[in-house]
Amino acid sequence: MNHLGLWHGGDYYPEQWLNEPQILEEDLRLMKQAGINTVTLGVFSWSFLEPEEGEYELSWLVDRVNLLYENGISIIMATPSAARPKWLADRYPEVLRVNEARVRQLFGGRHNHCYTSNVYREKIRTINQKLATTFGSHPGILMWHISNEYGGECHCPLCQEAFRNWLEKRYDTIENLNRKWCTAFWSHVYLSFDQVESPSTIGENMVHGLNLDWKRFVTEQTADFARWEIKALKDAGAMQPVTTNFMYDFKGLNYKKLSKEIDVVSWDSYPLWHKNKEILTARDNGMQHDHMRSLKMKPFLLMESCPSSTNWQGVSKLKKPGMLELNSLHAVAHGSDSVLYFQIRQSRGSSEKFHGAVIDHYGGEDTRVYQEVCHIGESLDGLKELAGTEVKSKVALIYDIENRWAMEDAQGPRNKGLYYKEAAVKIYSAMKKLGFNVDVISMEDSLTGYDLVAAPMLYLFHSGIEDKFRKFVNEGGKLMLTYWSGIVDEWDSCFSGGVPHDLMDVVGLRSTEIDGLYDGEYNHMIPKSGGMEEIRYECNHLCDIVSLKGAEVLATYKDDFYHGYPALTKNRFGKGIAYYVCADGEQKFYDDFLREVIKANGITPLVKGEIPEDVEVCSRHSDQHEYLFFQNFNREPVKLVPEMIDEIKNGTLIFGELREQGAIGGYQTLVIKREI
Repeated sequence: MNHLGLWHGGDYYPEQWLNEPQILEEDLRLMKQAGINTVTLGVFSWSFLEPEEGEYELSWLVDRVNLLYENGISIIMATPSAARPKWLADRYPEVLRVNEARVRQLFGGRHNHCYTSNVYREKIRTINQKLATTFGSHPGILMWHISNEYGGECHCPLCQEAFRNWLEKRYDTIENLNRKWCTAFWSHVYLSFDQVESPSTIGENMVHGLNLDWKRFVTEQTADFARWEIKALKDAGAMQPVTTNFMYDFKGLNYKKLSKEIDVVSWDSYPLWHKNKEILTARDNGMQHDHMRSLKMKPFLLMESCPSSTNWQGVSKLKKPGMLELNSLHAVAHGSDSVLYFQIRQSRGSSEKFHGAVIDHYGGEDTRVYQEVCHIGESLDGLKELAGTEVKSKVALIYDIENRWAMEDAQGPRNKGLYYKEAAVKIYSAMKKLGFNVDVISMEDSLTGYDLVAAPMLYLFHSGIEDKFRKFVNEGGKLMLTYWSGIVDEWDSCFSGGVPHDLMDVVGLRSTEIDGLYDGEYNHMIPKSGGMEEIRYECNHLCDIVSLKGAEVLATYKDDFYHGYPALTKNRFGKGIAYYVCADGEQKFYDDFLREVIKANGITPLVKGEIPEDVEVCSRHSDQHEYLFFQNFNREPVKLVPEMIDEIKNGTLIFGELREQGAIGGYQTLVIKREI
C-alpha cells in the first residue's frame, strides 16, 4: 500500500469534461505540478459506464487510467453503486428505497437504493465485474473503493422479509425474542416472526429492543452488500486491497462491524476550522482520526478533505493561510497514509459546484489554494518515510456506537441532550493535553496492553465488557468509569441486582439514583485532598448518587440534597485501580483529574514538560524510529517549555523549523525523528 510514500490527490471526475479535452490535458499538467500521485476515479460514474442497460462504455475510463499512470499518477478505482442511473430506477422500481412511513422514494439523490434488492445486487455485480475484468491487473490501480459513504436504510417488503429472517436466525424462537425485547410491556407480544415490522413513526417505535436490533440489521445488511460488491470484484480477478469511505461521527452504521469487510479504513474529514478555538476543533477531529485508525489498528486513509471551503456546511468558511497544510499533517500525525481532497477540479453545476477544489472554475495555477496544495505535495514527499508506520498508545477511550444507539433511545434520565460525545471529547482532550496517543475503541476490542482505559457513559454492556474490565483492573490496569454505566444488557433491558452491573466490587460502590439536571442548572464537585487544586468544578446534565461499598472518596458534591455525597471515587481491586466519576464535569475537572491519575500511576507521556494550550503532540513508529509531531493550532508562534526543546534537539528535525527561543510558528508543524 505504501510504495508511493504518502498518497496525495483526491476525487477526480474526468467524465464531466469528456467534451473538453483541453481541460483534461491541463488537469494532468496541474496535478503533476502539485505533486499529486493518486486520484480516485469512478465515483458516481455509472451513467457513463453503462449509459443504457447492457451497453457498456469503459473506453474513456481506460484511456484516462492509462494516461494518468503513464504520467506517474496511480488510481483508486471506485465502484459506482452510490448513485444509480435513471434507466435502472425507471425499469426496476424495487431498487428505490421505501422510507419508515412506508412510502417508496422517487429517483434522485445518492444512496436511494435498496441493499436487499436482488435486481440491484445483480446490476452491481455485473458492472463491478466489468470494471474488475478491465482494471484488475492494471499496474496503475492501487486499490478498490467500493461505493461512497454508505448510509441510510430501506423499509420495503424485501427488507422487512430480510429483517424477519435475520431475527429468526438471531433468536431462534419468537418466545426468546419476546423475552429479550420485554414485549410484555404495553402488551406488544409477537406470536410469530412474520408479525414483526421495522420501527416506524406510524407504527411501533417504543420497543427499544426492536429499535436497537433494527439498527444492527441495517449495519449487517450494509455489510452484506459490501461483501457482495467485493466478491464481484474478486471473482473477476481483482487482487488489489479494498476500502470504503466512512464519515464524521456517523450514527447510522456500526463502523466497527463494517470495517471488518474491508482491507483499509478511509474516511472523509471536514472540520469546522475558525468557528471555535482551533485547538478545540483539532481535538474533536483528532478523536475521529484516532477512531478510524483504531478500527483496524493500522494506518488509515484520509479519503476526502477540502482544499478550500465546503458548500454544504452552515457557513462556507475559507481556510486561513497555513491551515490546509496543518489540517493535512494533522491527519498524518494521527496515522493517515494519505492526504486526498474532494475534489481535483471544481464542477460547473449541480449540488457541489461551489465546493472547494484543487483547481477552481478559474482554472489557473496562480490561486492561493493551488499554491498551498503544491506546497503540501512537497511536504508529503519529504515525509514519505512515514508511510506504513504505526501509532502506539498507552491509553484508550471506549466510544461505542451500540451503546450510543441504546442510550439515545432510552427515554431517561434526560431526553434532550445526554452529551455522550461531548463527555468523550472532554476526556480525549485531557489525554491529548497530557501528551498521549489515544486509541478510540469499542467494547468489542481487547484492553490488553493499555495502562489506562477511560469508559464514559457505558449505559449498555455488550461483548463481555464487564469481564474485560474486571480482568483489566485485577491485572494492574487503571480504569475510569463514569455515571450512567452498566445499566442495561445488549437488548436494552435493565439489569437487576444493582449497577454498574457486575462491577460494583470493582468500583467499590453502587449507583442508587441519577439526577437529570435542567439546562442551565449546575452542581459542583469539591476535591477532598491530594494534588488536585482545591477549587470547585462545575458539573451538569447528569449527577449519579452512589452508595459506597469500599471505595475511597476523592471529591464530593457541594449542592442540592446530595451535598456531601461522593462525586469522585477510587477503589483498589486486585493489582489495579478503578476510578468512578459520578457527574458530567467540566473540561478543567478532567484536565486536573487525569493529570493526577497519570502522575500517581507513573504513566509516561510522549514528551516531558507541560504542553502549551494550543499545541498537540502525536507520534508514529517504525521498527527503528519514533516520529514526534508538534503542531501549533494558534496563528501566532507558541513557545515550548525547555524540556520539550531539549527533546527536539536530542532528535533529528526532519520537518519544520524551531524558531528563536524555542517557538513553533503559527499553524506550523515540526516532525522529529529519534532512535528507539
